Amino acid sequence: MHDHDDDGHGHSTPTSADSQQWRRILWFALVVNAVMFVVEMVAGISAGSSSLQANALDFFGDATNYAISLGVIGMAVAWQTRAAFFKGGSLLIFGIWILGTTLWHTYVGTVPDVPTMGIIGFLALIANVVVAVMLYRFRNGDANMRSVWLCTRNDAVGNIAVLLAAVGVFGTATGYPDFIVAAVLAYLSVSAGWQTLRQALGEHRDHRGAKP
Repeated sequence: MHDHDDDGHGHSTPTSADSQQWRRILWFALVVNAVMFVVEMVAGISAGSSSLQANALDFFGDATNYAISLGVIGMAVAWQTRAAFFKGGSLLIFGIWILGTTLWHTYVGTVPDVPTMGIIGFLALIANVVVAVMLYRFRNGDANMRSVWLCTRNDAVGNIAVLLAAVGVFGTATGYPDFIVAAVLAYLSVSAGWQTLRQALGEHRDHRGAKP
């Protein structure tokens, strides 16, 4: 990939071989995230863990984002920018939803099941680390590539936090560690959404300015 960026952010232009590899990685990531969404959501509801459910929604959002990224490969810049806007907005919405769910669980005093949190959290971490390693070389690409990398990175960080929350719940016999982690995940989602929207807006301006 060749690095260039009018704004100095180090965006990368993929070659044909890079694009084929990007597509294959996206398909793999899409399947992994779709499966983990179902697994983690069912486990989160069963265990009463808001952090697991938050991670499950991240998996769902990522699977959706990967599908959109696959759809815009090779399309005009304008369509890629629109897709990035949509993905950034979805991350913001997920972050707000997670925050609301966390407040509810805090209010009712839910205490999640620690073994389920630990087992599913560790499984989710393995899945995200594998995908993150595969996506690492594309982390400085366009808004769509960057949003995919941010989603995966945030999920891996979130999985580690879920494991720490499980330890905290075990040690305190309360759900507060779980609530704190869910709030952190909400922040990461909002932050990633904002970064994606800002980069997409910049690319949209650059594209309009480049028109004759």
